[in-house]
Amino acid sequence: MAEVLLFHHCLGLTAGVGAFAEELRRAGHTVHTPDLYEGRTFTDLTSGVGHAQEVGFGTLLERGERAAAELPAEIVYAGFSLGALPAQKLAQTRPGALGALLFSACVPVSEFGAQWPEGVPVQVHGMDADPFFVGDGDLAAARALVADAADRRLFLYPGDAHLFAERGAPSYAPEATVLCLERALCLLDGVAR
Repeated sequence: MAEVLLFHHCLGLTAGVGAFAEELRRAGHTVHTPDLYEGRTFTDLTSGVGHAQEVGFGTLLERGERAAAELPAEIVYAGFSLGALPAQKLAQTRPGALGALLFSACVPVSEFGAQWPEGVPVQVHGMDADPFFVGDGDLAAARALVADAADRRLFLYPGDAHLFAERGAPSYAPEATVLCLERALCLLDGVAR
């Protein structure tokens, strides 16, 4: 069983994030889902991103670090879209990280340090025509992150949905989500203690 710290996307801690976390729990893993928005949720990306900008990305990263501070160091960090930022930062900078799962987002490794830590596996999942993932440079950052590393993987799914694993949303892609969950569980099973 692995322990996972899963950060929500710009819509907040939605039922869709909860459903994904529950799938990981059903497989025997412990999953923590902190609320970086302190109870606020949104139904569209524009409003959610606007709230993140209003709160400040630095503040959201600090909230993610506070959530991690209450947990063991030996943990897998995961995040959807906006939530991939604290997940990636913690995986890169907090000693003891067991792995990272980045969904629909990835920033250049140089954002949080000079290189990805040796021996910390990572999976990046995104849709191949997602205008945010592809157009904002996340795909390029993901390709650079996984280049020449056996324990780092990029998984692309056909489609243009950004929050493809958000059950109940128009962007939900069930087939991609099932495959994404299977792959994520492989990483978690591989690092389970």
